[in-house]
Amino acid sequence: MSTLLRSILFAGWLVLMTATAALAQDARSAARPAAAEQLFALANQSRAEAGAQPLKWDAALAAAAMKHCERMAVEGPIAHRYGGEPDVSERAAQAGAHFSRIEENIAVGSYPASIHDGWMHSPPHRANLLNPNVNRVGIAVVAAHGVLFAAVDFSEAVPVLSAAQVEERVGELIRMSGITVSADHADARAACQLNHGLPPISGGDPQFVMRWQGADIDHLPQDLVTRLGTREFRQAEVGSCPAQNAEGAFTVYRLAVLLYSAPARIRNNW
Repeated sequence: MSTLLRSILFAGWLVLMTATAALAQDARSAARPAAAEQLFALANQSRAEAGAQPLKWDAALAAAAMKHCERMAVEGPIAHRYGGEPDVSERAAQAGAHFSRIEENIAVGSYPASIHDGWMHSPPHRANLLNPNVNRVGIAVVAAHGVLFAAVDFSEAVPVLSAAQVEERVGELIRMSGITVSADHADARAACQLNHGLPPISGGDPQFVMRWQGADIDHLPQDLVTRLGTREFRQAEVGSCPAQNAEGAFTVYRLAVLLYSAPARIRNNW
């Protein structure tokens, strides 16, 4: 390839990149926060009419929605994902959101009311908007090419907790069954990291071991609840560890609970 041809190709590429950057800058400068607020109000109005709880605004979701909305304004035809772009769960996680469920509505239209009306008359978009399991939302609207581009990210938010906070919360649920929860977490944390079997246990082997992972730490697994209800156990040890094989960017906690029929001071004499 000649030097002249290389120079022509490079110049063409530079013009294209400059034009794309200019379009993106135009999209950013044309953000319409008032339109986003109107869509937010319309969404909660429709949820109230359907008997669903109101959505709370999530700044991280709004940032993720804006980033995608700007991309839609540049690309033209709207889509949930463009070439080289992460999916909605990754975009939201990168923006700082924590969630166990995430959904997205997108649209192009003339006014916020017409966009909302379009979603309400589209079964899948309506289902996302009225889903009783979502509780957070982030909305972005960009004006470009004489129309409004809108993106809405709905999520079921998950609290951001340390391992110690997770252990304390689960421990509180176990105490409600009248079982003492050990202040020592070492054995349960070690067991948490295994899929099967037990590590060397310092105070005697437990009579029951429960491992699980998920986003919900406000309820115990039913099998564990059943075991606690037998009154066979007098002490529990709770341990948290990093989740294994967690799907994508979803927030998941992993735990292990060891149940003993005797308190620690007796077990240590076995």
